[in-house]
Amino acid sequence: MSRFLSFLVTSGLAAVTATAVAFAQTKPIPQAPRDLGIGRVATPEEIAGWDIDVRPDGVGLPVGKGTVKAGEALYVERCAACHGEFGESAGRWPILSGGEGTLSGHDPVKSIGSYWPYASTVIDYVRRAMPYGNAQSLTNDELYAVTAYVLSLSDIIKDENFELNEKNFTSLKLPNEPNFFDDDRETSEKAFWKKEPCMTNCVSESAKVVGRARALDVTPEEGKGPKVE
Repeated sequence: MSRFLSFLVTSGLAAVTATAVAFAQTKPIPQAPRDLGIGRVATPEEIAGWDIDVRPDGVGLPVGKGTVKAGEALYVERCAACHGEFGESAGRWPILSGGEGTLSGHDPVKSIGSYWPYASTVIDYVRRAMPYGNAQSLTNDELYAVTAYVLSLSDIIKDENFELNEKNFTSLKLPNEPNFFDDDRETSEKAFWKKEPCMTNCVSESAKVVGRARALDVTPEEGKGPKVE
């Protein structure tokens, strides 16, 4: 082998070695987790206590049962002070019933019956966070009873003797469910995506007002706006 060729081979090996060393120095080295002396690892029982979400397909529903009639007494005792005796809301607390047919208007009322898509949202939230100030105090049977009564306020359940349980829960359908759909912008709007966003002169014509917030009366009519000095 000539001296020149030997030099190229030696130089190449040196370069590869140097690159490998540099890569090894920059690549993070996995380290064992440190014991910071704070807290402890949660037990399976403790994790299960937090893992109580309920999905629309019924996964996560607890075993239990309750009727609308039984739920009425529980609701009046533990819920009506905030939500009103008929779900109409007391003061500024959330409304639970009413509002049917208002979503297309200027002042939509977003209640369980008028807006919510799934009954599972009701039982999931009540299970985790209600009654206010005493969350997770309801037994499974009380949970089903209160949920049944709340759904009856919007005529989702019409029979006061109807017994709601984990087996028939998914048969309940809220009126507004068909109006909810998955966000498909990743595919339907992909043709409009641009790597670099337009920052200047993005519209070919001058901007104009196409709608007015009449209900709030915050968009001044032409020629009637405040004078700026």
